Amino acid sequence: MIDSILVLAAATTTSWGPSIAIVMVICNVLAIAIGKFTIQQQTVGASTPIAGMSAGAVVGSICLGHILGAGVILGLANVGVL
Repeated sequence: MIDSILVLAAATTTSWGPSIAIVMVICNVLAIAIGKFTIQQQTVGASTPIAGMSAGAVVGSICLGHILGAGVILGLANVGVL
């Protein structure tokens, strides 16, 4: 009983391709831009050449980008665009 419910709840995913990579890159760039304008202390910690932000700020922004990217990819795949 529970197995059949879990099978119905599982999302169908698409296989990796260039369109999925482009969506993930766009989401990561968007997240870095959001982080650049919203993180108050960007330069605290080890510096990186990416947008003049610290390593923690970059990692946090890219984590947000991957969360956004996963949601956008699953949403677009569910609608049928990807």
